[in-house]
Amino acid sequence: MFLTVLVFAWARTSAAQAPVQDGSLPVDVLLQGGLILDGSGGPGARGDVGLRGDRIVAIGEFTPSSVGRVIDCRGLYVAPGFIDLHTHSDVQLVDPLLRAAVNYVMQGCTTQVTGNCGSGPVNVGKLYASVDKDGAGTNVAHLIPQGALRSEVIGTVDRNASPEELQKMCAIAENAMREGAWGMSTGLIYVPSVYADTAEIAAIAQVVGRHGGLYASHIRGEGGELLTAISEALDIGQQSGAPVHVSHFKSSGEENWGKLRLAIDLIEQARARGERVTADQYPYTASSTSLEATVVPTWARSGGEKELQARLADVETGPKVRAAIEESLRKKRDGAALFIARYSKKPAWVGKNLAEIAANEGRTATEIAWEIVRNGGAAIVNFSMDEEDVRQAMQRPWVATASDGRAYLPGSDRPHPRSYGTFPRKIGRYSIRDGVLPIEQAIRSASGLPADILGLPERGYLRTGFFADIVVFDPEAFVDTATYDNPHQYAAGMKYVFVNGHPAVHAGTPTGTLAGRALRHQSKAPERN
Repeated sequence: MFLTVLVFAWARTSAAQAPVQDGSLPVDVLLQGGLILDGSGGPGARGDVGLRGDRIVAIGEFTPSSVGRVIDCRGLYVAPGFIDLHTHSDVQLVDPLLRAAVNYVMQGCTTQVTGNCGSGPVNVGKLYASVDKDGAGTNVAHLIPQGALRSEVIGTVDRNASPEELQKMCAIAENAMREGAWGMSTGLIYVPSVYADTAEIAAIAQVVGRHGGLYASHIRGEGGELLTAISEALDIGQQSGAPVHVSHFKSSGEENWGKLRLAIDLIEQARARGERVTADQYPYTASSTSLEATVVPTWARSGGEKELQARLADVETGPKVRAAIEESLRKKRDGAALFIARYSKKPAWVGKNLAEIAANEGRTATEIAWEIVRNGGAAIVNFSMDEEDVRQAMQRPWVATASDGRAYLPGSDRPHPRSYGTFPRKIGRYSIRDGVLPIEQAIRSASGLPADILGLPERGYLRTGFFADIVVFDPEAFVDTATYDNPHQYAAGMKYVFVNGHPAVHAGTPTGTLAGRALRHQSKAPERN
C-alpha cells in the first residue's frame, strides 16, 4: 500500500519514509487519484500529490487541512516533469517570442539543458541572469560549449591550440563552472570543435571534472568511426575524471546499421569497470543538422564561411570539395536521404529531398547541394538510422530521452519533428502502444535518469520536498502528432504541466507562464584564494 507521507525540512525522502497525521497539511493544488510514476523506475501506485508554493509537500494517501484547487487525475498518469538533456534552445529561451517554449511544455518538459554540441553562449552567468530576469517556460541548465569557447580564444581555424591558448580556455571554463555550468559539451563534427585533439579536450574536461561537472559529447563520428569515437570519449573521461555522456546515441548510415550493438557493448564494458558513462537518444530514424556539416569535408570549413566560399571558388580546391560532396551524397541514396528543412533562398525546395529537387530541375543532386552550399547553406533532415537500432538503444537503462531540438513557433519551415514530439513518441508510442520498454522505464529515462546524470538536486523525482515540476497526462491519448511533412504540431494528451508549482499547461492548453528558473550547478572545487 502506498503510505501516507509529508515533507519535513524539505528532506529527500521516498513515499515510504514520512508518515504524517491526517488533517495537518494545507495544499495549494491537490492532484487527486492518478497513477503516480515517481521517476525511480519502480512500479506506479495510485494516490494523491499535494503542491504548496514551488514544492511537493505530500504524496500518497493523506487528508489536507485545506485545498486551494483539486484536479481530478483518475485515469491519468502523474510523473515528474521531463528533463531534456540535449536542446539547442540557447537563443530561444531568452527570446521574448520563444522563451515560453510551448512546444516543450506541451510534451511535458520542465527543464532544458542548453549549450550542447559545442555551441551556445560561453558567458554562463549572463545567460542565467537573463533567465532570472525575465523567466522562461522551462528551467534552464547550461553546459560550457567547447566549440564556442575555442572560437572565442582561437577562432575557427584548423590548428592546434598553443599552451597559452589552452591555458586561457581552461581559465574561461573555470569561471563558467563557478558561474553554475553543469559541464562541457563538444560537437566534434562541427567547426571549430572538430579541430581540437583529444589532449586539448581532456585538459579542459579536467577543469570541468574537478568541479563535479559532466563531459557531454557529440562524438567525432557516428558512422564508420562510431567505435573509435566512443573510445575517444571514454579516454577523455579517464583522463579528466569527468563522467562521460554520449549525445544522441546512434549509428548513422545504412552501411553501419547494426553497429550500435557493438557500441552498446563498449559502453557497458566501461560501466562494468566502474566508469561513469551514459547516453541520450531521440526516438527517430532521422537526424538533422546543416547540409555543410553533412556533406562538406571539415578541412574545407576551416576559417568559417568566408574561407569556405573562397575554397569553393578556387580552381584547385573547388573540384576537390565538389568530389567529396558527390561521394557523400552517393552514400545517402544519391541525395534521396536528405530533405531540406529550411532554406531561405528557395523556399519551394523546403520539404523536398535533394534527389527529388534534382529530378524536377533536370540536374544532379551534387549540383543542387553545390548551389545550396555556395548560397550559405541550409538545414536538412537526414534519414540515416535503423529502426531496430533505435529500439535497441532506448531499452538500455543508461540511455535518457532527449530531443536535440529547440523551442519553436509554427512557421513555413519543416524542422525535424523531434522538437515537438520526442517525449510523447518515446512514452506514448514506443512504451505504451508498442511495448518496447516498460512505462516505468520510459518515465525514468525522461526524469530520474537525466537528473542523476546531471547531478541535479531535488528534481526528476516525485518526492516530498522536491520542486513541483510535474506532468499529468492521459495514457490513452499521449502521443506525438508532429510528422516530417507537418512538424509544427503539438503533442496530444498532456493535461497538466507544473513548473516550480506554476501551471504551464492547464486542461490541455498552454498558459504561457514563465515560471522556469536558471538552475546553477554547485561546484565541488574549493573556493579560489
